[in-house]
Amino acid sequence: MKLFTISAVILCSSLSVFAQEKVQDTTKVETLEEVLIKSVRVEADSPITHSNLTAEELEKRNLGQDIPFMLNYLPSVVTTSDAGAGVGYTYFRVRGSDGSRTNVTLNGIPFNDAESQGTFFVNLPDFTSSVESLQLQRGVGTSTNGSGAFGASLNLLTDAVQEEAGGEISNSFGSFNTRKHNVKFTTGLLNDHIEIAGRLSNIVSDGYIDRASSDLKSYFLQAAYKDNNTLIKALAFGGREETYQAYYGIDAETLANDRTFNTVGQMFDADGNFEGFYDNEVDNYAQDHYQLLWNQKINSNWRTNLSLNYTYGRGYFEQFKDAGDFEFLGAEPIVIDGETIEETDYIRRRWLDNDYYAVNGNVNYKDEKWDVSGGLFYSYYDGDHFGEILYSQYPIGYDYKEHYYDATGVKKEFTMFTKATFKINDQWAVFGDLQGRFVSHTIDGLTSDRAPLNVDVTYDFFNPKAGLSYIHNEKNQLYVSYGRANREPRNDDFEEGLFAAERLDDIELGWRFASEKVKVNTNAYYMFYKDQLILTGALDDIGQPIRASSGKSYRLGLEVDATIAVSEKIRIQPNVALSSNKNKDFYFQRDGVLTNLGNTNLAFSPAVVAGNAIVFRPIQNFEIGFLSKYVSKQYMGNIDSEGSTLDAYFVSDLNLIYTLRDIPVVKEIVFSGLVNNIFNHKYVNNGYFYTYDDDYSEPGVVTTIEGAGYFPQATINFLLGATVKF
Repeated sequence: MKLFTISAVILCSSLSVFAQEKVQDTTKVETLEEVLIKSVRVEADSPITHSNLTAEELEKRNLGQDIPFMLNYLPSVVTTSDAGAGVGYTYFRVRGSDGSRTNVTLNGIPFNDAESQGTFFVNLPDFTSSVESLQLQRGVGTSTNGSGAFGASLNLLTDAVQEEAGGEISNSFGSFNTRKHNVKFTTGLLNDHIEIAGRLSNIVSDGYIDRASSDLKSYFLQAAYKDNNTLIKALAFGGREETYQAYYGIDAETLANDRTFNTVGQMFDADGNFEGFYDNEVDNYAQDHYQLLWNQKINSNWRTNLSLNYTYGRGYFEQFKDAGDFEFLGAEPIVIDGETIEETDYIRRRWLDNDYYAVNGNVNYKDEKWDVSGGLFYSYYDGDHFGEILYSQYPIGYDYKEHYYDATGVKKEFTMFTKATFKINDQWAVFGDLQGRFVSHTIDGLTSDRAPLNVDVTYDFFNPKAGLSYIHNEKNQLYVSYGRANREPRNDDFEEGLFAAERLDDIELGWRFASEKVKVNTNAYYMFYKDQLILTGALDDIGQPIRASSGKSYRLGLEVDATIAVSEKIRIQPNVALSSNKNKDFYFQRDGVLTNLGNTNLAFSPAVVAGNAIVFRPIQNFEIGFLSKYVSKQYMGNIDSEGSTLDAYFVSDLNLIYTLRDIPVVKEIVFSGLVNNIFNHKYVNNGYFYTYDDDYSEPGVVTTIEGAGYFPQATINFLLGATVKF
């Protein structure tokens, strides 16, 4: 539940689902804003598979849903939401890899939680409103800060400095009592050098799933100094979220009869009769980020930048536990009126309190032939974990808010990299990237299950990457690249006894075509993993995925995305990803016998993911977008059990944007509407699958039992908004 990001990158103009720039735009002058993130982004003609989205493109659907839903129509992306409607806890997968395996940076600073490696955008509500641009690199990508990219890397650049003063007020309303309100302002450049800007936001929603409510607040403040050679930014941004949990899902019978039912918080009496729901089964977390970014242009060839970051996170989730075991809490049974009591209802809070520090410095040299960058990154994470008892039905020896477990974790990371692009001639360019990453992680104390966990490990990684680009003519470009990534386990893996690092080797082969009316990106990839920590499909007691090592596995795929100008008024933007995702010689213990199942499908890795946008502009200020998404059948486990499948689904959204200009007092008013799942399809895009051995039903016989749960997504729903710009 933490977020971070820092580095330097070049703003690219590749062909994403919404991008409209030409591939050959390599002569454009880099702004100071773009150079700020040069170390983690790539240019349009680089041999790295990527997609870009700008603030203008994000604005069209920015009505309260989180950043994962803004990525939904990019190639190979699948999104899901606990509450079912894109507000609250939301997630995304790229090429079958979940968000904890996607490296995410904010202005180059790691956003992934240092311990769980997860990406919790719920902690930064409405962050989309402060994003200038984003780049999603699929595969290993280029060197970045933080944990290695095992499916993709996502880097976000926050708001650029504005030349002119302005402001905007935005409000949106929609289904499930969803509301978003924000206000933004900028002073423009004062005395031609200084800007002060900011945003305040509030998003609330009841959620599609019962009681899966969200109350989200956030802020973004920026002070900047800018001249021809210097850009200095001081940023403070963060958020506070309170969400009612919905992480248990429902079984198949409930899905068929009551798909919005939420099992979280159920209370029962001593005879097992249902009594209602605990009304404060919530996640309550706050996170603040402070960044200082300094980019300096020394001359026409040399640039440097320095970034400092501090992130402070703290919060808890609260749970009512029905008939909890005394032994689990370390308490002895008690006797009341001659009866031995060994179970009690109780209420607990599990806390996180953490600090994250990071410093990043790099230098870039660029001339007509060379583009060379090098840099150093260091981070320090200090996290406290503890649990409190708020209430107990019977006395168990704990006072109010007394801790029943404590643990500390410290994680340090040092990274150095050098990357270079050499332009051999007007057609050929070669790319090289060398990164050393050194991680130490110590954990001491009890887990939330009160099991001792003492970890003191170090990992030394070498991550080489190389690529070759060939520009055949003004319309065609070819590229090939190879990249290696290594990744350390996370806290939950240590608890499962998994200490081996993972390794990924990724080969990408691509063709980019750009004419006046048609732009196409085509790429094939082969990603080969060693000791990949795959999702088993099962969840722990707080809804977090459980992983296991698969030995050898691979992902082989083809991705195509395009922008086609049918006429001056109609544009089509299709994409499709075809893939085969396999464990090699996968072993599973079924009915007490260890069996080689051969090559099995990797969990949560559909073979087909396709999207399309048909954009129609009947008049200058009015745009209609019809968006569609298809995801094929996928398995939630790794044993190809039919009981672990999620059915294929096809959903469509309707997006309307009308801009009113030439009116008094304000610059413009933008009206937007989004009808999600317009054909009211009942679909499920996430769930869980588990197995266990039953050796009690029949003596001497072991039977493997399977079970599954599902997270249904919202049927037809809408969001309507208006933004007044001054």
